[in-house]
Amino acid sequence: MAAAIPSMPVVSPEGNLSRYLQEIRKFPMLTPEDEFMLAKRWTEHQDVDAAHQMVTSHLRLVAKIAMGYRGYGLPVAELISEGNLGLMHAVKRFDPDRGFRLATYAMWWIRAAIQEYILHSWSLVKIGTTAAQKKLFFNLRKLKGKLNAIDEGDLSPENVTKIATQLEVPEQDVVNMNRRLASPDHSLNAPLRIDGDGEWQDWLVDESETQETMLAEHQEVSRRRKLLSQSMKVLNDRERNILMQRRLREDPMTLEDLSQEYGISRERVRQIEVRAFEKLQKAMKNAAIEEKLAQ
Repeated sequence: MAAAIPSMPVVSPEGNLSRYLQEIRKFPMLTPEDEFMLAKRWTEHQDVDAAHQMVTSHLRLVAKIAMGYRGYGLPVAELISEGNLGLMHAVKRFDPDRGFRLATYAMWWIRAAIQEYILHSWSLVKIGTTAAQKKLFFNLRKLKGKLNAIDEGDLSPENVTKIATQLEVPEQDVVNMNRRLASPDHSLNAPLRIDGDGEWQDWLVDESETQETMLAEHQEVSRRRKLLSQSMKVLNDRERNILMQRRLREDPMTLEDLSQEYGISRERVRQIEVRAFEKLQKAMKNAAIEEKLAQ
């Protein structure tokens, strides 16, 4: 198991971002030759110090990329921290023999880490589940800027079509995402007024059924089942079976199957079914009347 990469400057939401940016400028940029040799030391010998030098020399790259995601309302410090994790993954997987620089390879890992963090932190409602939706989420703001539509509420049909065409997504996805970005989550515990008297959740209506309603519905279902069970007794065995197979199963038997089972025509099966249903309805109605009179 490889040793852990040494510690490096850490930026926290409570920390001073300017100070962090000043600290990471102290780490020297690597020449292609130095970078190659450090990468070989890491891949071939698990040299932790070599990996640490590669990470710290690219912290400025992470900060630059993270700054590009400031418009999503999340602390830049958190974006940088997530980007740094992506950078570490890139360093661990970097193959210097492929002929390209670490920065080129690491950019993908850094962006992926930051974007994944934004998607999970920006909203309690899950968004951006497909590659196309993620592309829309992270490009909509930029395209709106190019179309001078940043301050628009709902996008105009013309702009919706342009964005959908460019990003190759349905127009309705553009409309939905634009509205979602324009309406971030708000806490239900937020006060209704400045004086803090009352919260938004106090005005929510609980649409779930009450215990009294559920109990009443349960009792009604039980009563109907009892009436059905009693009323089925007015049917003979063949009527009862045909009715159950045709009306009381989730996957009803066909007239053809029942005609073969009883050795009669399909029309005869249909007639028995209709007659049995009528007899059952009459029996249940009479039983309900008797039940009401007995109360």
